[in-house]
Amino acid sequence: MKLLFLGTWEIILIVLVVLLLFGGKKIPELMKGLGKGVKSFKDGVNGVEDESGKRKEESDTDTK
Repeated sequence: MKLLFLGTWEIILIVLVVLLLFGGKKIPELMKGLGKGVKSFKDGVNGVEDESGKRKEESDTDTK
């Protein structure tokens, strides 16, 4: 869990390595893809929560 405690210099080093590996032109494309992935994941989680909520409501009305 020590990985969560990154200092300023570690973050700067990571950013520099990413810039060297991918270049400045590829990073916006990577971030766009990452954003789409996160949005898709959130939509999926919300869909599962909505579905489980509906099932719970249906089972509550069936037992009454």
